[in-house]
Amino acid sequence: MADEKEQNSDKKNEPIKIPRGRPKSGRVWKSEKNKKSTIIKVKPLHSDWKKKQKDKLEKKLLKAYESELKDTATKQKEEKRKRQEENKKRREENERKSQIVQVIKDTSKIKKMKKKHLRQIETR
Repeated sequence: MADEKEQNSDKKNEPIKIPRGRPKSGRVWKSEKNKKSTIIKVKPLHSDWKKKQKDKLEKKLLKAYESELKDTATKQKEEKRKRQEENKKRREENERKSQIVQVIKDTSKIKKMKKKHLRQIETR
């Protein structure tokens, strides 16, 4: 009995489908046409408040994540640049330490030197 009542209530909710007979024109392959108003479903112009708030929150979280990624990238670049500068300075210092230097004690020699030779002289 309960099953019959459930079936009856289901049948009441669904529209009754009448089997389609043979069309007068004889063109059996053609499907039944629907009205234009039933086919077109227009979206509402304004979205509801909950969806707006949800979208706003998503955008905010996305921007925060994006800025975090940018910050980490800039920090890494800065650290890399500092390391490179330190390595360059250390290399130059080591190079200067390893050089063999000849000290000029007589300053009169400097006055006699030519320009090309003077360019090679470094003061420390």
